[in-house]
Amino acid sequence: MSTVRTAAVVLAAVSAFALSACGPSEDGAADTGSATPSAGATASGTPSTPAAPPKAPSASSAPPAPSAPSASAPASGPSASATDADYDVFPCSTYDVTFSAHLAEPTTSSYLLKITNKSGKACRALGHPVVTFGDLDGQATQRGEAPGIEDALRLGPGESAYAGLLGGAHDGTGKTVGSIALTMDTESDLEQKPLTASTPGLYVSPTANSVTPWVDNAEDALSL
Repeated sequence: MSTVRTAAVVLAAVSAFALSACGPSEDGAADTGSATPSAGATASGTPSTPAAPPKAPSASSAPPAPSAPSASAPASGPSASATDADYDVFPCSTYDVTFSAHLAEPTTSSYLLKITNKSGKACRALGHPVVTFGDLDGQATQRGEAPGIEDALRLGPGESAYAGLLGGAHDGTGKTVGSIALTMDTESDLEQKPLTASTPGLYVSPTANSVTPWVDNAEDALSL
């Protein structure tokens, strides 16, 4: 009998202890006995807001764009010979030059012929001048060898070329004229307007007249 009573008392004590453990705490809040919520959930059990995604790298941290080629870098393409300043220099015509004639030696009717580039671009004085004598038929014969077109005298704007015209000695076979006309050798059928110059007393021998090729100085023009 005493054993049964003792067991009843122990059972009652255990029940009371269990009730006190599940009951309200001193401040009125229920003590669930559970651990602190994990970092992934709020106290009410609702999942926390996910962390914001990482920001995109700023402009300052982006890799630099490739730089444009320097203006001083040589461009690819044709070789230097194809872009040479003389590549597109055309023959001089009478539209490109002014013309004058000056008496150099009366006894041989020698005249210094001069042309000057009046255009705004370079041109080449090719071969010999084409000279006719007033109202006489024919033209001056050529004296001396002229360079080829690639080596012909190049005249920049304002530059001059010279040629020596020889009328010939007074041998009684020729005539005297008061002017000459000049056109340029262009190695083409380009139509030109003849340029004229006064040559008072120019004696023209049909067998001894001649003209030199264009050169770059007066002295050579008269000595060829």
